Parts: sequence; structure tokens; C-alpha cells
Amino acid sequence: MQTVLVLGATSSIAQETVKRLAAKKMNLILAGRRTDQMETMKSDLEIRHQIKVSVRAFDALDFDGHDAFFNDVVDAHGGIDGVLLMYGAMGDQLEAETSFVETRQMIDVNYTSAVSILNIAANYFEAKKSGFIGAVSSVAGDRGRQSNYIYGSTKAGLSAYLQGLRNRLHKSGVQVLTIKPGIVNTKMTYGTVDDSPLLAEPDKVARDIDRAITRRRSVLYTPWFWLVIMLVVKLIPEWLFKRTDL
Repeated sequence: MQTVLVLGATSSIAQETVKRLAAKKMNLILAGRRTDQMETMKSDLEIRHQIKVSVRAFDALDFDGHDAFFNDVVDAHGGIDGVLLMYGAMGDQLEAETSFVETRQMIDVNYTSAVSILNIAANYFEAKKSGFIGAVSSVAGDRGRQSNYIYGSTKAGLSAYLQGLRNRLHKSGVQVLTIKPGIVNTKMTYGTVDDSPLLAEPDKVARDIDRAITRRRSVLYTPWFWLVIMLVVKLIPEWLFKRTDL
């Protein structure tokens, strides 16, 4: 049985994803800030799927503690087979334009913390010569748009990091999956895009993630039509694109 560490386990997408992993009899380590919510998830998953689930407190911004956290997890479970990074922060664009506190929060949560913990995971799996790493980026990182370019830039950085990591770890047999959702009906987007025809439900995204892990994919656009949408957006010439209100 495989054991998977899920960072940010209480996010809407993560909650749906762990259900699918549990149904495949994978043991789970749920990590995040809301340990009470994760304890409830643990009880439900263990009863429904007869697997082992543990709960770990994890602070994404405690960079100095990431080494100890990861090593404790590995030691306690006799090794792990995969890591999914599923947390993120989408602040207010207008506020971020005038407040570096808001900007810094997005940078540290979406990029700095991800690089910190995934560097450690990468070294572990490289030495093991097996395993997988998956992280939730965003289609917002494919091109800077005035409506969310600060958030998008953090996701662009994460996507570039994962691309390089994938190139590095390929020879070791380690899968690195970049997950690029479009607009998803989550707590992070609640009240902002409720009427969008492109809005996807977390269970649909989770199904795509599960399939991408199984098929050892490198990049996942979810739902699939975002691959086409973003291809079109990226092909717009800059002289024209800068005149749009996207």
C-alpha cells in the first residue's frame, strides 16, 4: 500500500482528492493548520475505506521547521511514496497593488513555502529513485493579466519551478505533476465567480488529478478546456493583449 502526504489537506480540492486516493487503498498523511477538521476527515476515511490515516500540523510559512516536519513524517511511517501540495492563497489584486503585506503573503504561501518543502521532498524521492510529487499551480500563471497578475506571477514561478524539478527528477523515475486548475468552486473563490459558465466543481478537478497521477502525466489542465483557452490567450500578440481588460 502506498502512503501519500497531502499538504493543505483541508482545501476543497484536497478533500475530494483524498477520497479518491483512499478508495484506491492508499494510506494518507493529512497535513495542514486545521487539525480538528483533519481529525474528522481521518475518522471518515478510515471507516469508509479501511486504510491508515494520520494527521499532522503543518505551517507552510515555518520555513525553518520544514526539514524536521518532513523527516518526522518519513520516520513515523517508514517512508512515503508521494507528496501532494494543495494549498494556496489568492489575495485581493487591488489591495496587493498598494500593500506589500498582501503581496508578500501570496508570494510566501504560493511560491516560497512550496519551494522550501518540495526541495526537501525532491531530495528524498531522488535518493529513493521512486515516488511522485504533485502541486496545485493555476492557469493564472500562464500569462500576466491586469486582473490578477500578482497572484498569477506566484503561480507562474511555481509552474517554472515544477518544470525544472521534473526535468531534474525524470532520470530518477520520480513523477512531478503540475496541476493547473481554472476557476474552481472553492472557499478561495466563493462570491467572486459564482455565475461563470467556466466554474468547475472540486470533485471534477479531483477526478482529473487522480487520473493524471495514475497515468504519470507531467502537466494537467483541469477541466481540459482550459488548455485550449490558455493556448489562445498566450497566442494573442503583446501589442494587442496589453489593450485588453482581462
